[in-house]
Amino acid sequence: MPTVSPTVRRRLQSIPALFLGAVLLVLFLPLWVIGAALFDAARGRFRLPTTRLLAFALCWSWLEVAGVSIAFALWLTRRTHDEAVHYRLQRWWAARLMDALRITTGLRIEAAEAESLSPGPAVMLCRHASLADSLVSAWVVTSGAHMNPRYVLKRELLFDPCLDIVGTRLPNHFLDREATDSTVELDALRTLSAGLQADQIAIIFPEGTRAAPKKRERAMQKIKDKDPERADRLATLQHLLPPRPAGSAALLDGCPDADVVIAWHVGFDGLDTFGGILRHLGRTPPPVQFQARRVPRAEVPSGDQFTRWLDDQWVQADRAVHRLLHPEGTA
Repeated sequence: MPTVSPTVRRRLQSIPALFLGAVLLVLFLPLWVIGAALFDAARGRFRLPTTRLLAFALCWSWLEVAGVSIAFALWLTRRTHDEAVHYRLQRWWAARLMDALRITTGLRIEAAEAESLSPGPAVMLCRHASLADSLVSAWVVTSGAHMNPRYVLKRELLFDPCLDIVGTRLPNHFLDREATDSTVELDALRTLSAGLQADQIAIIFPEGTRAAPKKRERAMQKIKDKDPERADRLATLQHLLPPRPAGSAALLDGCPDADVVIAWHVGFDGLDTFGGILRHLGRTPPPVQFQARRVPRAEVPSGDQFTRWLDDQWVQADRAVHRLLHPEGTA
């Protein structure tokens, strides 16, 4: 009896669930709109965060359906290896999702420094603060900087059908964070960044997970136990998690000519849980500000000095985040 691959098994679950969810959200639209609005009003949430979140879910589900359907059409026409058309699909998908996010939740993005992302080759080391970070970076990179990204993402995101299908047709790597042999994963990152062109940028989130105070405490304690000197360097972090240098170093090893872009943003802080999202949407949201700074490759050390350099860059980014969050406290 033929065995079913994990990929096929996953898609047999995620794709029907997506289509069913999208249809149900339309069929029961009057019920959930009224029910969610009453639920919000009963709790004094007069910006209707639950209603807004469900409205975004409706938009997201049908954009996913559209993405999966287009990907299926590309498969039928034997264009699964056509990177150019898949990058256009990714650009369209990210832009329409950002439109949906803006319309349903009122969130808006300010990315005044998107030009620092181009030209390639470049490796972007990006802050990870919320569930929306991949979407924001994809929108800034594809629509703002007109670059084609190569992502390092966690393998769990493959349960998103569009990311599963389109994301695996493009040169991305879905990292197994539970892997016992890190050598295999690091070699894959070197391969991912190899041959980056002028219109390409590799993107990784060096913190490895969304930042939160308890996660920061645990990470700092582990570093303190192993390397007290490094813990002292990172002791001032207030918003970012300590970076994990191995993945970033591997990407840079794979493309010796790539510049480094350090990227951070504010406005999505606290959106790491469902409750945090509802609290955020319950008030008038401030603009999401995306900022970045490009570092020429000649200024980036290698080997053992890279970790110290990355720590210093991360402390600077943390201070920049703090200034954006607390402008009244800066001179």
